[in-house]
Amino acid sequence: MGLLGICFLVLWLLKIAAAQPLTDPIEVDALNKIIDHWNLRSKLNLTGDPCAQNAPWAPDQANPRVICVCSATICHITHLKIYALDISGELPKELFLLKELMDLNLAQNVINGTIPAEIRQLTKMQYLSLGINNLTGPVPPELGSLTKLVSLSFSSNNFSGPLPPQLGNLTSLQQLYIDSSGVNGPIPQELSNLKSLEILWASDNRFTGKLPEFFAHFMNIQDLRLEGTLLEGPIPSNYGALIKLQDLRIGALRNKDSSLDFVENMTSLSILSLRNCRIADQLPEKLISFRNLQILDLSFNKLTGQIPNSYQDFASLQFLDLGSNKLSGELPPNIMSSSLTALDVSFNSLSGYLPPKRSGLSMNIFGNSISDRTSDGGKASSTLSCLQGNTKCIDIGSSSSFSMNSGGTAIESADDTKYANDLETLSAASFYMSPNNQWAVSSSGIYISNPHGQKYTAQTGSQITGTLDSELYKTARISPTSLRYYGFGLSNGRYHVELHFAEIQMDDSHSWKGLGRRLFDVYVQGEKVLEDFNIQKEAGGSKRALVKTIGANVTNRVIEIHLLWAGKGTCCIPFQSTYGPLVSAIHVTQVAKSGRSSKNKKTHVGIIFGIVAGSAAGVLIVSSVFCLWWANRKAPSHMKVATDSTKKG
Repeated sequence: MGLLGICFLVLWLLKIAAAQPLTDPIEVDALNKIIDHWNLRSKLNLTGDPCAQNAPWAPDQANPRVICVCSATICHITHLKIYALDISGELPKELFLLKELMDLNLAQNVINGTIPAEIRQLTKMQYLSLGINNLTGPVPPELGSLTKLVSLSFSSNNFSGPLPPQLGNLTSLQQLYIDSSGVNGPIPQELSNLKSLEILWASDNRFTGKLPEFFAHFMNIQDLRLEGTLLEGPIPSNYGALIKLQDLRIGALRNKDSSLDFVENMTSLSILSLRNCRIADQLPEKLISFRNLQILDLSFNKLTGQIPNSYQDFASLQFLDLGSNKLSGELPPNIMSSSLTALDVSFNSLSGYLPPKRSGLSMNIFGNSISDRTSDGGKASSTLSCLQGNTKCIDIGSSSSFSMNSGGTAIESADDTKYANDLETLSAASFYMSPNNQWAVSSSGIYISNPHGQKYTAQTGSQITGTLDSELYKTARISPTSLRYYGFGLSNGRYHVELHFAEIQMDDSHSWKGLGRRLFDVYVQGEKVLEDFNIQKEAGGSKRALVKTIGANVTNRVIEIHLLWAGKGTCCIPFQSTYGPLVSAIHVTQVAKSGRSSKNKKTHVGIIFGIVAGSAAGVLIVSSVFCLWWANRKAPSHMKVATDSTKKG
């Protein structure tokens, strides 16, 4: 190329450069400081202008991602995404110098500290996502200054205090995600101004007061979720105006009963879950006209009457859960031939014979007087119906103990306890009776957001700490709603119920994947003995063994252990549909007259020596344990140290 050609090339390059305006230098400096604050230089190494054309951080799939909007003279940073990169530390003050930001996505990190009041400076923000982080303090009222917001998410954090009423200023808001955020108190009346809302996720917060009637003002709402709160019923009748609803989930309402009348015109519903809402009503015939309805969960309510025969004609319904109600009569004769893939009518007062079961349909009829001619289900069902006094409990001999390795193979523990195989595949509506008729397990519930990708057992290949029986904790049964174990043919008397736990699904790493919280309740013989139980928190971390020992009385030769999800805890960390009860193993033994369960005491002494022997301190520890044991043995019964790790009541 000659000299003339070189000159033309230089002029052409200069023309291109002149056509590309530079980015606001204040924003460039701020962005560089943000990158250094979060140690992102290796992932976002700005070697030139952040708004340069064809920059590697500009494509849709880029992460981190920086997008700009340029005028003839200057460029501004309008989009910033730093998503799921485990950035830690507080929100840097330089972030609030990017005043042209319209879209900020910092979700799925481990950002801590508070949201500074300076966030009010980002007045052009339309999409703000701070979900799945470790943010604390109050939700700042300054968020109410971002009046152009279309979508706001601060779910799965550790905020405290009430929602600020200033959020009612966000009248353009279409999506509000505040589930598992930590907020509490009454829902501010000012939120009634959010008439553009289409999505509201607010589950797993400690909201108090009545379920707000002003939600009926959200005429555009399509997705409303309010599970696991402290809100009181009834469900307001004016909710019937929300005819655009496609997904409605309300759960765990307190104090007052509700009716189903409000759903009459909600024909757009595809998901209707009103679990544990104190619904005292009969099943409405009208639901059969809901042509989009796929999931209907009305379990744990006070429904009475019969299941309408028309329910066998549902065109699209896949999952029907009517368990734990007061329904009576017989199942509609052709309900098995509908589109259902899972049917749960457990723990009602239904009777008669079960129609022939269709292939591909999972079904739970436990706790009724329904006879199943084709399987062991009839035996199991009749066994459990005795709990309600419907029939006499079958005589299967006498036993004083039973044990199973939940979700795992048969195993013998270090103290010689034999845990039975509990490998039977369960699903959204299932029950299983052990071959020896000594115990049974019932599973209810569907992972609504991940119905086909979630299993009902969990496994890990990692070593479990805090136990000599690591293999016992490497498997577990899990459930999205309800998991019940029963022991049959037990001698009446006092029992110890050992519940073995290890959190093997949720991490405790310094990552966004370690921010999950599993909460569930445990009932023994119908009495709540553990509330908002968090395995990871009580064990001191994930993959650590934890044993809860609970005392119980057996008076009708049957014991019931019920693990129930009440809508609390995170839903989707570290992956979609990670929630609900989990148990690793169960061991139930009758308490001997000495006040102790029948275990191999020689093995226990060996375990203690195995842990502490080899040091002088070990001798002292073993001696202390022996002295405490001897003193407890000799003490009067009213002065003995309680062996239950969890008291009733």
